[in-house]
Amino acid sequence: MTRWRPLADDLDPRVREFTEHLRRQVDRGGLSAAALAEATGYSRSSWERYLSARLLPPRYAVVALAQVTGADPRHLVTLWEVAERAWSRAEDRHDVTMEAGRVAEARAALGEFGPPPGSAPAPRRSRRALVLFAAGAVAVVLAVAGVGLLGGGGGGTGRAADARAPHPSRTARAAELPSGVKCTGATCTGEDPEGMGCGGAHARTTASAWIGGAYVETRYSEVCAAAWARISAAALGDTLTVGPAGASGPAQRTRIGRTAAAYTPMLAAPAPAAVRACATLASGLHGCATPLATP
Repeated sequence: MTRWRPLADDLDPRVREFTEHLRRQVDRGGLSAAALAEATGYSRSSWERYLSARLLPPRYAVVALAQVTGADPRHLVTLWEVAERAWSRAEDRHDVTMEAGRVAEARAALGEFGPPPGSAPAPRRSRRALVLFAAGAVAVVLAVAGVGLLGGGGGGTGRAADARAPHPSRTARAAELPSGVKCTGATCTGEDPEGMGCGGAHARTTASAWIGGAYVETRYSEVCAAAWARISAAALGDTLTVGPAGASGPAQRTRIGRTAAAYTPMLAAPAPAAVRACATLASGLHGCATPLATP
């Protein structure tokens, strides 16, 4: 795997740099595609896509490659995080472009079909009359509703309307969440961070540590106001936990099975410092992630 195909010309420079670093590590290790797949647990076809920048590898694959080639995983992970943000923004732009294209096609298709046979365009005066009629009907409905509310006094009609109305704070919080994010704060506790849209571009690593041969991180999402623990290069029987920092309280944990990477459910947290990610290895070794230095 020493002769590489040229990367796409329109590839983001940050993704290009990261991919070139991966290629250099593979070259230095003298690994074939088959050997790389066997050593990391990721398939040969996956690595071919990763190393041609057709797909961004998961963090766990990057850590596994670093371990196999003897590279410092922290440096590769730093480059991966930069590439991931660039990759996510490119995907967002692509989605918006594709959606705009689909909308344009739909509008054009609808424009190709004229009015039903035998029908004539409505005169402008008729459309104006319909608009005025609709506006008058809305005004009447609002007036009747206002009378009902004012005349209800302390009766049940007003209370029923209040009960049906959404809670203002809940409505405001839901409106503030980015597209795809499905929870915030306490509603995130016990939920899967990826399934609820809190991971990816909405999360960052705030603490990390090597515990034996396992790499443990605290992941925090400000949008979701929640945190979770993540582990890579883990072994069967290792246990991962995220809980309150410096105090006892409810925690989320997961036990490692056959996969070398895993993460816990989320725990609501007002700030990264409020939680701590820890791991207890099957060997008995225990440790916790150390907060990263802030720039």
